[in-house]
Amino acid sequence: MSHIENAKAAMEAQIGQEVGVSNWITVDQPMIDQFADVTHDNQWIHINPERAAAETPFGGTIAHGFLTLSLASRFAYDCFSMAPGQVMGINYGFNKLRFLTPVTAGSRLRGRFVMKTVTQRNATDLLRETGLTIEIEGVETPALIADWLGLAVFEGPNDR
Repeated sequence: MSHIENAKAAMEAQIGQEVGVSNWITVDQPMIDQFADVTHDNQWIHINPERAAAETPFGGTIAHGFLTLSLASRFAYDCFSMAPGQVMGINYGFNKLRFLTPVTAGSRLRGRFVMKTVTQRNATDLLRETGLTIEIEGVETPALIADWLGLAVFEGPNDR
């Protein structure tokens, strides 16, 4: 069996199962401020703690939804490793994404992954769909849920 066939069989055996839970990451105000600087999204609900405490129901600033989403890559590093013969992994996008609960500054987040589907696209590429839940420590409703697509690229028959 080839590397890609072995990887596909292993992923298919995990369909419907939780395949990883990441470490916790603290989303603090400096991280939120840095994200605002990089993305040029300086809305006051993110970067003005005093105003956010006074004028929002959140009690302070909240992280950008896209900051929360961007941590998915870090969570994936905690949960997935390259399969034998795999040369790279590529973010392929999302089939579904919903922001459910605002992430207040100082919150701790982690990612949970459930294998949903695996499709072999050609001789070198496996498309994996995982259900991603980003949890907020101590909060029942997650920050976001998504169906995330990742492309696992394997060495070709002529690469050996």
